[in-house]
Amino acid sequence: MAKFRKIGILTSGGDAPGMNAAVRAVARKALQNGIKVIGIRGGYEGLLNEDMIDLNTHKVSQIITKGGTVLYSSRCPRFIEREWQERGVEICHDHEIDAIVAIGGDGTFRGATALTNLGIPSIGIPGTIDNDITATEYTIGFDTAMNTVLSMVDALRETCESHNRCNVIEVMGRDCGMIALYTGMATGALAIAIPEIPFDEKYGIEKLASARKQGKRGLIAVTSEGMKPTADGENFSEHFVKEIEKTTGIETRFARCGHIIRGGAPTIRDRVMATEMGYRAVTELLDGKSNEVICYVGGRIKPVDINYALILDRMYKNKLAEHDLDSFTDEQIASMREICSDKSANIRRLYQMAMDISF
Repeated sequence: MAKFRKIGILTSGGDAPGMNAAVRAVARKALQNGIKVIGIRGGYEGLLNEDMIDLNTHKVSQIITKGGTVLYSSRCPRFIEREWQERGVEICHDHEIDAIVAIGGDGTFRGATALTNLGIPSIGIPGTIDNDITATEYTIGFDTAMNTVLSMVDALRETCESHNRCNVIEVMGRDCGMIALYTGMATGALAIAIPEIPFDEKYGIEKLASARKQGKRGLIAVTSEGMKPTADGENFSEHFVKEIEKTTGIETRFARCGHIIRGGAPTIRDRVMATEMGYRAVTELLDGKSNEVICYVGGRIKPVDINYALILDRMYKNKLAEHDLDSFTDEQIASMREICSDKSANIRRLYQMAMDISF
């Protein structure tokens, strides 16, 4: 079993409900093993600014119920540079921090692997509402975000029903349409627009018009913020509202959920998943492992090499650089391609299902 004096915990990038549950699990598991725990406030920027607090059992008590992150978060562009990474390692040594658990998305993992390569063992935990990390089937915060959107769409449907309107609802997710797809399915949206699937605008409008002719009053369309702007540079969702009204004459309103879906108390799924991942992260460190991201694959928690996870993500998002695959075997590359293919196929399957039963 590896020996540590202190483990540092940080949350980085966009906040996500359930991050606090992960912080709590990491702290409790480390403390159980006689390891001191340092909370680094404000992500990698907080590390460079030496903004830290001691975490004991009392300080992480009851944070499992809170949304956001009690350790705060930020983006730290300068941590991409080697000199700042080395400064981060120096600060870890100064504070006797022997390992880091970093909770966040792909940028967070790049910081974690930089620390590992410079001598500070680090483990990543996927925390992002977007569920857009290819190596894991689930990221902390996704379920809470979907439930928040679900509540908002259900409420909007009631007023649409009352006023015989259509509502186009745009949700967050960056370039990933999972929140839009799942909540669109769960709310019975007649049209769902996500970046992963070419959107047939004419067909979507025809479905809305057909539903109105059949007597349906409250009409809902869900769009992802990752949809590309129109040729004129107009936001897709706002453009879609205008086209629905112009083509069908149906009174149509636009609602952007925005950052509100990042907040709120985490659901039981996010609390449990975050707890499992946080516990496993410390277990991996104690077993002498590092440079891993704790993933959810095939119904179980498992560690995945961070470099593999980062390159797999680039492959899925068509962002591979020239030599990204040089360090991987043919078998690993084939496995990556299969994962990407399966993920795309599953999204297409769910999308087609949603369209087939919405009318």
